[in-house]
Amino acid sequence: MALVSVIRRWHLRDGIPIREIVRRTGLSRNTVRKYLASQDLEPAYPSRKSPSKLDEYEESLTNWLFRESRRHRKQRRTVKQLYRDLLGLGYTGSYDRVAAFARQWRQAQQEARLLAVKQAFVPLQFAPGEAFQFDWSEDWVRINGVSTKLQIAHVKLSYSRAFFLRAYLTQTHEMLFDAHYHAFVAFGGIPERGIYDNMKTAVDRVGRGKQRQVNKRFYAMVSHYLYEPEFCNPAAGWEKGQVEKAVQDARHGLWYDPPPFKSLNELNQWLQARCGALWHETAHPEFKARSLAECLAEEQLKMMPVPAAFDGFIEHSKRVSSTCLITFEHNRYSVPASFANRVISLRVYPERLVIVAEARVVAEHVRVFSRDKRPPGQTIYDWRHYLSVAQRKPGSLRNGAPFLELPDSFRQLRARLVKRPGGDREMVDILALVLLHDEHRVEQAVAMALEAGEPSKQHVLNCLSRLEEPARPPRLQPPRALKLVTEPIADTGRYDQLRRTRHES
Repeated sequence: MALVSVIRRWHLRDGIPIREIVRRTGLSRNTVRKYLASQDLEPAYPSRKSPSKLDEYEESLTNWLFRESRRHRKQRRTVKQLYRDLLGLGYTGSYDRVAAFARQWRQAQQEARLLAVKQAFVPLQFAPGEAFQFDWSEDWVRINGVSTKLQIAHVKLSYSRAFFLRAYLTQTHEMLFDAHYHAFVAFGGIPERGIYDNMKTAVDRVGRGKQRQVNKRFYAMVSHYLYEPEFCNPAAGWEKGQVEKAVQDARHGLWYDPPPFKSLNELNQWLQARCGALWHETAHPEFKARSLAECLAEEQLKMMPVPAAFDGFIEHSKRVSSTCLITFEHNRYSVPASFANRVISLRVYPERLVIVAEARVVAEHVRVFSRDKRPPGQTIYDWRHYLSVAQRKPGSLRNGAPFLELPDSFRQLRARLVKRPGGDREMVDILALVLLHDEHRVEQAVAMALEAGEPSKQHVLNCLSRLEEPARPPRLQPPRALKLVTEPIADTGRYDQLRRTRHES
C-alpha cells in the first residue's frame, strides 16, 4: 500500500513520467499502469481456490456436520469419526484437511447466529382496545398427585399488557375456542384485532407473504366475536413479542413453584385468581405510575362487549357398534340402544361429549382424557342406554357391564329380586320407570319398598304413586262477608215432603 501511494503521488501530483517511476521502483510498466488506473486504494491478492481431494466430498461432509449440530452434545460424532466415514466413501486426503473444513464451517455457523441475534427491530405501539396476542406453551403441574403435561393458552392485551392463562390437556380446536371466550370475559371486552402465529388450529396453509388459508371453524369463531385475525410471518416470533415474553415470565413466575391441585378445573380457577391479583401488583412497563389493572380499566372503554359464548364444538361422524358404543380418542362411550349399528354425530367440547341424532341430543358424557394412548382405553357406560335391550334380554342384568354402576338402592333390590322366579323381568320393569318418571323419586320408592321388607314391582309402583300423588289443597277460609247467617241443615226428609206435595196436587 505504501508503494502504491508513492507511485500515485509521483505521477499524479509531481508529474514524473512512468519511465522514471519504473527506473526508480524496478516494477514493470504494466504494473505501474495498473496501479495508476485502479480506483482500489487497498490492493490485495486475489483468493485462489486450490484443488483439494476433499472437493468431491464437501457436500456429504457439510450435511454430516449440520446433522451432528442438531444432536445432543453427548451424542455427536467427532471429526475423527466423520473422517473415517469419508475414508469409507473413497476419500484419500488427510485428516488435517477435514478438521480445517469443519472448523471453517462451525465458525461460519457461529457468525450467522450472531448476525441473527444482532438484527434490528422497530418498536411497536398499540392504542387502547386495538389488539391482543395469543400463544401456546407447555408446562408440567401436579394434578391429583400425578405430574401432568399441560397446554397453556396465553392471551395478552397489547395496550394494557393485562394477561390471561388457561390450562388444557391438548391444543385442539375446542380448547382454542374455549380459551378465547374465558379470556374475553376476564378482560371485559374484545379488541379489534388478534395476532397469532401460524398454528395448525387456525391456519390450514401458509402462502406467500401474508396470504393464509384460514381454518373454517376458526373463521366461524372470529366472525362470532367480530375481530380481525392477523398472522405473523413464519419463524418471526418477535411480531408478537409481548405474549412471547409473557410465556417466559409465567415459566419463571407462576409455574416456578405452583401448589398441587386436585383437578384441572381447580387449577384454572387458581390461574384466573392469580392473573387478576398480578394485574394490581404489576406496574405497566411504559406507564410506570399505573398498574396493569388501571390501564385495563381504560382499555375496557374501547373494547366491544362480550357476546354469548361461541358454540365451539368439533363435529365427527361415528358409527355405533352392536354393543351401543362409539370410540373417541381410544375411549368408548355408550349410546342409546335404539341407535345401535347406525351413524350418529359426535360434538366434542373441552369437557364433555354430546351425541346428536335425528336433529336432537340423545346422550351426553363427561370427556375422559386417558394418559395411556394405547387401546383399549376406558369405557364409559350409562346404564339407562341399555334398558331397551334389557327388556328383551332380562338375564343381562346379572352380569351386564353397564349395570355395575346402578345406584345402591337399585343394586339391593336386584340382589333380592333375582332370587325369585321372574325376578329379572320385574327388575327390568322397575328400572324402566326412570324413562317415564323422575329418577330420584323412583329411587325413593325403591328405598321405601326395601324398608317394608318384601319389595316387589307392585310395591314399588304403589310407593311411587303415593310419592307422585299431588298434595291435598288446604281448607278454604272464606271471608266474613260471605259467611251465611242461617246455614242450611242437611235433612233428607225434605225430599219426602216434596213427594207428598206433588201427590196431593
